[in-house]
Amino acid sequence: MKDTAINVLKILEESPDPVSGGHIAERLGVTRSAVWKQIRELRRLGYNISSSRAQGYRLEATTSRLLPYEIHKKLRTRFIGKQIRYFDRIASTSWVGKQLAGEIDPGKLHGMVIIAEEQTGGVGRLGRAWVSPAGGIWISIVLKPGIPIDRLFMITMAGSIAIARAIRKEYGLSALIKWPNDIFVGDKKVGGLLLELAAEADAIHYTLLGIGIDANISLSDLPPNLRDVVTSLKAEVGHEVDRVALLARVLREFELRYQQLEDGEYDSIAREWKSLSLTLERRVAIRTINKAFEGEAIDVDTYGALIIRRDNGKIERVIAGDCFQL
Repeated sequence: MKDTAINVLKILEESPDPVSGGHIAERLGVTRSAVWKQIRELRRLGYNISSSRAQGYRLEATTSRLLPYEIHKKLRTRFIGKQIRYFDRIASTSWVGKQLAGEIDPGKLHGMVIIAEEQTGGVGRLGRAWVSPAGGIWISIVLKPGIPIDRLFMITMAGSIAIARAIRKEYGLSALIKWPNDIFVGDKKVGGLLLELAAEADAIHYTLLGIGIDANISLSDLPPNLRDVVTSLKAEVGHEVDRVALLARVLREFELRYQQLEDGEYDSIAREWKSLSLTLERRVAIRTINKAFEGEAIDVDTYGALIIRRDNGKIERVIAGDCFQL
């Protein structure tokens, strides 16, 4: 959104009464035609602006889009989300993050949030497609971590905690974390995370934390094979949710936990993750690249590995794989 459009919007937000195009033009030092163009752009972005020749323009309702201007009004973070790149429709926020990190020093991108209203090529774990229609929250956070490489998975743990806490605080839903990176409400998935990194030996160039939340998704818009295993916040609470407020809350909650990681408080993150776990103390089936087995999930260590007691009593440490709850 251009500065002129933001300035027009601010004038409308400040006034409880209609504001004439001439008054707006005079305040901003532009023509009335320029004001009309910005009003048209704001309407395109979802702002409900009424108009009358006698009285002028009036902001009736704000947009439901995840516009940087709206997010920054509610954000209250130190660095996460201070930089935002916003797109209507792109292949994936991850692709944009990688492109930016190849062009700009990742240290200067630290904390940047890339947002898409819709992704046409969203990617989940193990290269699986992530369905990302309009109405969800699809973001990537660019980070230049000051965290040991063997602790990087805990960024995913911090993000999982942030999403679960945000959903609980905003809507009172009992969101829980399913290892390794899914968020559930009840017995259905409502969100997920994916951590990607660029590194050489022990040198971490950057990481990208991808987050997807089915916020205002209509379940009928999902592929038939997903409708029995996926839900949305809209479906759970019975009405559309304020995506801007939810995203701002997620980013605040994430920054708090990320700072704990930077300060070396690994045990605190692990304890909080366990308190929100849907997986621990449950019988599970594990499938990795090399093997498949069943057992009880008994713990998660501070490196993010799931500890399984197999039916034969043997203890297995699972770093990566699929976990199915039985």
